[in-house]
Amino acid sequence: MSDASASEASVLDAERLAELLRNDPESAAGRLLDAAKRGDIAAQVLYAQMLSEGRGVPLDAAEGLHWYTLAANCGHAAAMNMVGRCHELGHGTSPDPELAAAWYRRSAQCGSPWGMYNYANLLATGRGVHADAARAFAWYLRAAERGHAKSMNLVGRCYEEGLGVEIDVAAAHGWYRKSAEAGDFRGQRSLAAVLLESGRSEEADYWLRRAIEAKAAAYR
Repeated sequence: MSDASASEASVLDAERLAELLRNDPESAAGRLLDAAKRGDIAAQVLYAQMLSEGRGVPLDAAEGLHWYTLAANCGHAAAMNMVGRCHELGHGTSPDPELAAAWYRRSAQCGSPWGMYNYANLLATGRGVHADAARAFAWYLRAAERGHAKSMNLVGRCYEEGLGVEIDVAAAHGWYRKSAEAGDFRGQRSLAAVLLESGRSEEADYWLRRAIEAKAAAYR
């Protein structure tokens, strides 16, 4: 997934930019493009995101990748993750899992939790890199410790199933709860399953309902 929007920085007054993005995305896109051309890295990332979503501008994945790459080459960790995502999914370019893995690794090493998560996914499945469950777990854990809710759930799964780490059921359940409380619907579903197994059906029902709501919101 993506943390590209996490750095709405110096291009415009933050409140004014947020207002334009809500109410006049075409004007926002024009101002971001001007700033991006002047070398503003945050503007490059936001403009790339608008191109990738077709918000305020015609959808143009290849042009979005161009701007993400410019920002990534200037050291922007979230942009590195998005370049990896484009190469993994074939957005604006041909799918290339090896190149995706290389960009995810750079993003992860620069501190992006999304980069850590996406790189761990490739390590776990052996796409673009040799499968390595222990390294995948290590990157999931680093992302989870930085508050990444999806990674928290997968740390729990690794502990529960012994994927890259020794089985520790108590630790697994603890990470499922952290993921659930952080809002990840898969973590909420995992926690509900644990609670149901232990006979705590009322609490399990609560988290299942939360999972349904969170999933609907995520795919809205």
